[in-house]
Amino acid sequence: MQTITMKSTLREVYAHPVGHDVIKKILLTTGIPERALTAAGGMSLRTAAKLAEKVLDAAFWETFLALINTEKDDPRELPGERKQSARQWWKEAVFYQIYPRSFADADGDGVGDLRGIIGKLDELKRFGVDAVWLSPVYDSPNDDNGYDIRDYQKILAEYGTMEEFDELLAGLHARGMRLMMDLVVNHTSDEHRWFREAVRDPKGPYHDYYLFRKNSDGSPPNNWTSFFGQGKPGDAWNYIGENDEWALHLFSKKQMDLNWDNPSVRAEVAAIVRWWLDKGVDGFRMDVINYISKRQGLPDGNAGVGELTGYTGIEHYFYGPRLHEYLRELCAESFARYGACSVGETPGIGMEMAKLLTHESRGELDMIFSFDHLETPGHTRFDDYRYDLNELKRYYIEWMTQYASRCQMTLFFENHDNPRMISKVNPDPKFRHAVGTLLAMIQLTLKGTPFLYQGQEYGAVNVPFTDLSQISDVESINLYRQFCETMSEEEAFRKILAGTRDHARAMMDWEEAAAQRRDRDSVYYFYKKLIALRKAHKALVYGDVKFVHTGRKNLFAWYRKAGGDVWYVECNLCEKRIARPKRPSAAEVIAQTRMLSAVEAGTAQTKRPFAAGGGSGAGNARFQGALTNVKKPERRWMQPYEACLYRLTGERPC
Repeated sequence: MQTITMKSTLREVYAHPVGHDVIKKILLTTGIPERALTAAGGMSLRTAAKLAEKVLDAAFWETFLALINTEKDDPRELPGERKQSARQWWKEAVFYQIYPRSFADADGDGVGDLRGIIGKLDELKRFGVDAVWLSPVYDSPNDDNGYDIRDYQKILAEYGTMEEFDELLAGLHARGMRLMMDLVVNHTSDEHRWFREAVRDPKGPYHDYYLFRKNSDGSPPNNWTSFFGQGKPGDAWNYIGENDEWALHLFSKKQMDLNWDNPSVRAEVAAIVRWWLDKGVDGFRMDVINYISKRQGLPDGNAGVGELTGYTGIEHYFYGPRLHEYLRELCAESFARYGACSVGETPGIGMEMAKLLTHESRGELDMIFSFDHLETPGHTRFDDYRYDLNELKRYYIEWMTQYASRCQMTLFFENHDNPRMISKVNPDPKFRHAVGTLLAMIQLTLKGTPFLYQGQEYGAVNVPFTDLSQISDVESINLYRQFCETMSEEEAFRKILAGTRDHARAMMDWEEAAAQRRDRDSVYYFYKKLIALRKAHKALVYGDVKFVHTGRKNLFAWYRKAGGDVWYVECNLCEKRIARPKRPSAAEVIAQTRMLSAVEAGTAQTKRPFAAGGGSGAGNARFQGALTNVKKPERRWMQPYEACLYRLTGERPC
């Protein structure tokens, strides 16, 4: 791997995996178009630094080079691509995330519980779920709704008991479903036994389980800021008065970062994973797992990076120097022994880094969650704006044409940390069904593993909160206090309302769910039909993907193909009508195994297959409609947010 210096050109930096992803992140954050980089590709970093000296100081570029040159492996040199990657259950599965606090409340105390989840297993099975991702149910003081774990081998009492957990696991397996749990091991609660012992005995073995630094002048050891803080330099540190020292917490003051450089910590984590896998759990989603390796010495964060990203110090841990080493060790010591699935939550990780984390030959992670598609360029989660689906199109085309074939993408729009996607795209209630079903079409027919979040199948939208007292999200509350320093309380509340995690954490509306299950034209049934098609046709799982009409704004269209099984998808990404695109003839697809040229679009209906005529020489082969989200499609025009799925067939419809 070429060492990057200030003499290197921007083009050379962009060819480096870390350089590529860091520059992409800068472009995404600032909203600068990628074509600007193309035009300046021959410029040296030294010249770029000179031009940007009013914004980025010399220290920024030192940090930039140190970060980039940490990575010595080149994604372009990964082992040769197979024609088809290995088949795995987690590639074929439809995952469904359950946030236990708000999913189903069996005992009526206002808090979801394990018994409530057990009562919904038959419903999940009928819907088509293959695997449940269960957000944390471990014992916790709930400072961050369970992501601050007090005991990894105990169930939080308000959720139920370990016996009920075992019943849930057995119930899933009996119905042919699997369970993926949430593993939070970048940090523990400050009430965890390890941390209590670390504070009680500073010279004992547990003290080195965490990142402590002795107090010298009353100031935090460095200027790192917390994700749940108020943006003040050093607020990622908590002062421990009894020992006159500081402890690092990248998140809340009750979530203390573990010291992964300590082999004992890594051994403890592997033992925890094995303990749950021995019980029969099928895998883990690993919370902010790319943060586990911090740069030696915990140096100050660069102010320019902090201003750009909003988090000072992040360059020293989001892709740490021993991240790959620690993940390979964890995989070898636990996941690989059981054939279990591992999915990493990896904020800030781009496509080239992702290849090194998930390639089948690497033995680190099976998949990651990349979040770059959840906001459009120049926006953050707490900006109140309309999401342009053309950016989603751009993101998926880029990843699916450039991601290694021996890497598996995750397909998701929502989770417990993000507002509802329908509300971001178009909050107008009249488009709720159309946007919800359009998103379903995209998520379940592109190549990758779909992860649905509870309520998504019913077209859930954001909650109309009216007062701060209704907000329980620690991140939003802290941000509100920070915003109030520069704006009115009303303005601060409106700002957190755009991005609060409480939108996704509101209690499931089971009355609405029941109504949708009775309505064959509901968002729920559209998801159910798509899931059934995906299960029945492996071309929608393992098939190649080819995008067409890529230059047309507001149109997103692609083919999926495996052998002679060919599918075509077309989507209108806006709230206005657009001209229906032309498609290649069936004859051309059969003869060339490529998607070119044109056929006339056919009529479509929701309740029975609709035809799209084949071209000359196609014989009886034609594109037969499988599913559409509008009742009366037009031959020449696509309705707002219309989504249609076709299959190449012979004599009979699909």
